[in-house]
Amino acid sequence: MHTSVTIIGAGLGGLTLARVLHLHGIPVTVYEAESSPTARTQGGMLDIHDYNGQLALEAAGLTDEFHAIVIEGRQTLRLVEHDGTVLHEMPDDGTGGRPEVQRGELRQILLDSLPAGTVRWGHKVSSTRALGQGRHEVAFADGGTVATSLLVGADGARSRVRPLLSSATPEYIGKSVVETYLFDADTRHPAAARAVGGGSMIAPTPGREIFAHREKGDTLHAYVGLSEPQEWFAAIDFTDAEVATARIVQEFGGWAPELTALITDTDIAPVLRPLYALPTGHRWDRVPGVTLLGDAAHLAAPNGEGANLAMLDGAELGRALAAQPDDFEAALTEHEQAMFARSAEAVTFEGSEVHEIDSENNTARAMLKMFTDQGRQAT
Repeated sequence: MHTSVTIIGAGLGGLTLARVLHLHGIPVTVYEAESSPTARTQGGMLDIHDYNGQLALEAAGLTDEFHAIVIEGRQTLRLVEHDGTVLHEMPDDGTGGRPEVQRGELRQILLDSLPAGTVRWGHKVSSTRALGQGRHEVAFADGGTVATSLLVGADGARSRVRPLLSSATPEYIGKSVVETYLFDADTRHPAAARAVGGGSMIAPTPGREIFAHREKGDTLHAYVGLSEPQEWFAAIDFTDAEVATARIVQEFGGWAPELTALITDTDIAPVLRPLYALPTGHRWDRVPGVTLLGDAAHLAAPNGEGANLAMLDGAELGRALAAQPDDFEAALTEHEQAMFARSAEAVTFEGSEVHEIDSENNTARAMLKMFTDQGRQAT
């Protein structure tokens, strides 16, 4: 009889782990704070990489389902100067290793691959505690509890499982993004749609950046990056969409109107997303019966790798547990050592450097040089 695994968090990492465990006949239950799979929107586009995210989906036996939700043509990346000049465009020729999908659709194929009842919705964790001999108790906000001999925290940045292993807490990185959406873009926002193009567009300057991509249904989703302390954002009333929009666009004076339209023409109230990270090289000593994966373990500034790493964490942990069913502690040790090394690896230009706006040298031309240099190294 296999030991049952308890997973906290039904994000991509936790669900990938649950799927791999299910394939290997290991009992698993996932507890999720959200009340249902449709309780909130699941974010925008994700590029799923052939060196981590796609490997995880292969381990989960979901490669065909993944290919069925890929949105063709979205790997195009356009590099634009703040005056609207297109400096460079990397077209999607169908051979790239980072196809784009909608996060919500990816999560759904993982949910659909699990037996009914695997995910227990509406279970918000209030605390966790050690019971001794490798067992732990999870307490929920509704007063319920569950005890388990194998607990996995896949519960993101504000993990309630992490304190069992580490005293580290995420810290603000000095940057926030403001999210906007423009719907029916080709007809209602044609200038912005032309600026973004068929895939993604990035316009970087020191301390200010606009990154946008084209989602399904003729939708533009933009992330407006500003390097400012949290107090700066606190002075803006984000409950008043008109006031917040006007204050943010004020920081982009002199930018091309087709770019600032991604701020001013938003069809939703602008949403503030402060960015946090765990300490670089976050580690912990092995604690029997519990581990972490994804952002709970190695939350970093947006770098294009977070969801992919979480999925690979889940897949590799699932395979390690399946390979050593009589020695889960050895499997957890193997998982953590591999995950520590994996999350510490340098990220390529498609990752952190594309989103990094704190450097004084963060310009479109500097980024183009980086693209060119890395292209040479690859040949």
